[in-house]
Amino acid sequence: MTSVVQLPTPRPITPHSILVAQLQQTLKLAQQQNIPAEILDALRQSVQLAAGLDPYLDECTTPESSALAALAKKTSQEDWSKRFSDGETVRQLEQEMLSGHLEGQTLKMLVHLTKAKRILEVGMFTGYSALAMAEALASDGQLIACEVDAYVAQFAQACFDESPDGKKIIVEVAPALETLRKLAARKESFDLIFIDADKKEYVDYFQMILDQDLLAPDGLICVDNTLLQGQAYLPPEQRTANGEAIAYFNSVVAADVRVEQVLLPIRDGVTLIRKVA
Repeated sequence: MTSVVQLPTPRPITPHSILVAQLQQTLKLAQQQNIPAEILDALRQSVQLAAGLDPYLDECTTPESSALAALAKKTSQEDWSKRFSDGETVRQLEQEMLSGHLEGQTLKMLVHLTKAKRILEVGMFTGYSALAMAEALASDGQLIACEVDAYVAQFAQACFDESPDGKKIIVEVAPALETLRKLAARKESFDLIFIDADKKEYVDYFQMILDQDLLAPDGLICVDNTLLQGQAYLPPEQRTANGEAIAYFNSVVAADVRVEQVLLPIRDGVTLIRKVA
């Protein structure tokens, strides 16, 4: 084990990190104005309270493995501005797509708690979350990771090859829905499914997983980015297309009587979903 590697500061992309940046900017502007001292002091305390949370969560969370630290470092050093295409559509890749330390350890803990043996990851990027979960799998466990971008898949595989747990991961390079259909045709079933791919297809992933019995009877679905920078609960006019897609997905899940769920404010929002009898 090793301590968390200090990486280049990513841009704010979670509701909390965006709030911290806005508070810091507000304090900076307030200090340039004739603002009463008690208001400035209240702003300083607000900034201190908000800005200290994420570092403290990292400090109190079990450190990532050396393999995960190396993967995160390699991801941060890559020039993702040169990598956009999945062959059909254009998407911008960026280091902020990495799940990161806190979420990685959360997923790892969920694998331990559920005693999952078979895991499906819908959307992999450079493989941080996949490797974190694989580290918690038993030696005979298996994780299938769906990734649409061949370059990213190759990048991740090189990182997996450096870890003793990487051999538990099988990467399927294809559009996620295509891979899900293939797995359903084979009557595959998974104890834990992690969704972190095209936000506009989240409802399709969710419906296919339930309709095609890809989730084991006592299985768990984890869905990333279900707060999406706060856009899920902000007024519709402040949402991007992805924000609108996430808001719609959340409403679909909440209305589905086949499941129960809880939305946790971890990083950019993580929803845990299980089937009910």
